[in-house]
Amino acid sequence: MKKELLVNVTPPETRAAITEDGRAVEVFHERKGRQGLVGNVYLGRVHRVLPGMHAAFVSIGLDRDAFLYVEDAVPRAVDVDGEEAADEANPESRAALAARPKIDDLLREGEELIVQVTKDPLAGKGPRVTANISLPGRTLVHLPRAREVGVSRRISDEAERERLRRILEDFGPEGGYIARTAAEGHGVEDFLADRRYLTDLATHLTRKAEHASAPLLLHRELDLPLRLARDLVTPDFAAIRVDDAGTRGRLTEFLRAVAPPLAERVELYDRAEPLFEVFGVEAEIDAALGSRVHLTSGGSVVIHQTEALVAIDVNTGKYVGTDALEETVFATNLEAVVEVARQIRLRDLGGLLVVDFIDMEDPGHRQEVLEKFQAELGKDRARTRVLPLSEFGLIEITRQRSRGNLEKTLTRRCPACEGSGRVRSDLTAALDLRRELLGAAGVNLPGETVRIRVNPSLAELLTAEEPDPVANPPPWHQSITGLFRPSLIAGVQTFSTRQSSP
Repeated sequence: MKKELLVNVTPPETRAAITEDGRAVEVFHERKGRQGLVGNVYLGRVHRVLPGMHAAFVSIGLDRDAFLYVEDAVPRAVDVDGEEAADEANPESRAALAARPKIDDLLREGEELIVQVTKDPLAGKGPRVTANISLPGRTLVHLPRAREVGVSRRISDEAERERLRRILEDFGPEGGYIARTAAEGHGVEDFLADRRYLTDLATHLTRKAEHASAPLLLHRELDLPLRLARDLVTPDFAAIRVDDAGTRGRLTEFLRAVAPPLAERVELYDRAEPLFEVFGVEAEIDAALGSRVHLTSGGSVVIHQTEALVAIDVNTGKYVGTDALEETVFATNLEAVVEVARQIRLRDLGGLLVVDFIDMEDPGHRQEVLEKFQAELGKDRARTRVLPLSEFGLIEITRQRSRGNLEKTLTRRCPACEGSGRVRSDLTAALDLRRELLGAAGVNLPGETVRIRVNPSLAELLTAEEPDPVANPPPWHQSITGLFRPSLIAGVQTFSTRQSSP
């Protein structure tokens, strides 16, 4: 499988996509002033203790207090797969949850403590935090409150797992460590360098908290390109393509420090055509905002997100097959398995998911579909749990959720009817428009101005936040193809800006 990381930088937004065999499987967005909070470390103050909910509200300096569950307030062990052991979805941990301490025995209102964000604010709720700080490096994750060691569950070779475990156990008792997937094949020297950096960081955070008053940001997570290079890029990535010279330089410098062999795979993309359009990512994003995905055979997958769960339905559509009905249904389900797993990752669907495969009579077919689906979901970084296929052809899945999914990031509820439909948000439309204008900024257009017709709310956003969308365009933006999309000219208000010189 050929993997690549694509990074598109168009201030004030940075986008990244991971592709497998030429198709996007994960997409990330980071916007100026709207960066995610996951990974940030704060000195917080307990604002309110809720014994009935086994939780507490912690002030970390945001508009909404963070939410701290009792399970996240007590030290956790590291299990054999390198994941935290106290997982409510894990039946084996129920006994531990039943014996959990009371939140009011652990925390007092006004108390200060160091916490880390594990989930961004979602659906009007504040972020979720934990007192079990996790500091990631390239090959290691340091858990200052733990004492055990673990190895990533994605490293399957038992001999390699045992080798890594012995290295970590020799570190001594000053904290817990997890060998990451990127640790496979690395020598002791690489781990010692990572360990030194992470222990110094943990010490710095503790000392900073001792001489400060809550709420305070102690440590900010890396920005999107560096974070992806640290956490996701492994030796099997064929290339890292970046369309911004400054970001490419930072990425190269970063990888030379933490993974020198990968630094040579960073490439500057300087062609006229936009990076995401050339590699098909733009089209994948547009399609992922719709509810229906068409299969090559003629079948389709329909995805609907609700407050309670995500419903995914598989249909034969135009596909009628060439043999018996059972074989037609089986073939459609097998094709849908791959696409459903990809869409879950691409859209970053989390929580409870219910997949309605077409009902099959043959038990062997049902088992094969389930096993293939589990194998495809095994490629996902997010933690998932899959229940067996029910007699009605349903598969229930729980998937870890830490940030807003693609739909919530790029769209909003329809402002006309306030119904269940969603439209692109003004910010998403403004950023799309900015990319189109940057593409035209290097072309000699007739006249001295570029006029855009947009709706009043978008015009207000443009004039307030982006008074000059074509100022200082990158030199590689030369294309005018598709500058004025119908969705961008069907408005009622005019916004005008002087065109920058090419």
